[in-house]
Amino acid sequence: MGAVATAIDKKLRERFAPTRLSIEDESARHRGHAGFREGGESHFRVEIVSPAFTGHSRVTRQRLVYQTLQDEFAGGLHALALTTLTPEEDGKA
Repeated sequence: MGAVATAIDKKLRERFAPTRLSIEDESARHRGHAGFREGGESHFRVEIVSPAFTGHSRVTRQRLVYQTLQDEFAGGLHALALTTLTPEEDGKA
């Protein structure tokens, strides 16, 4: 895992105590598109399952994740594809 992926992992684990967390660097798929940079770590797919999302809408859940990773976005993270679920929803998506 690169530095950005490591920071994403650490911050999401600290804030949301997920029961499942998957982080995939999809940067190579975006070669030639906006935000791409050599070496990757510009585009990620994140799946996170956490009890902290209970009672929150999908939009609110995503806003919470974006707030948590604001420093990474300021530092060059360009895109984040998110799946945010509660433990009860996990396996139903």
